[in-house]
Amino acid sequence: MIMVASVFAFSLAHAESKIRYDASTKTCRKLDPDDVLLGYKLFKEFCKGCHNHRNSQAKFLYNESNTPKAWDRVFFEKYPECARNGSWNNLSLDDQLILNDYLYNTGADTYAPNGCG
Repeated sequence: MIMVASVFAFSLAHAESKIRYDASTKTCRKLDPDDVLLGYKLFKEFCKGCHNHRNSQAKFLYNESNTPKAWDRVFFEKYPECARNGSWNNLSLDDQLILNDYLYNTGADTYAPNGCG
């Protein structure tokens, strides 16, 4: 548990403010570090409920399952089964954007060990 907390704390510290283009809304958004925590909670509550090791019907996911570009494609094209079957209807558009921003900001290949954070 301590390791999970320290990794999450590092993720918060690593979450720097930056601007990104979102193809699904055709807007630029500032990635707010405060939304990282909310995005993490949304991912845990809405995604990990099905996408876990105990469910053989849904592929296991964690934030580094995809690169930022691939996470953007998931939210832009809405091709996963859970997007097509209505499971995402429980998430408001704002929550989907925050979740996408979290996954974009913490996806595979986003860790820079020689960076300042």
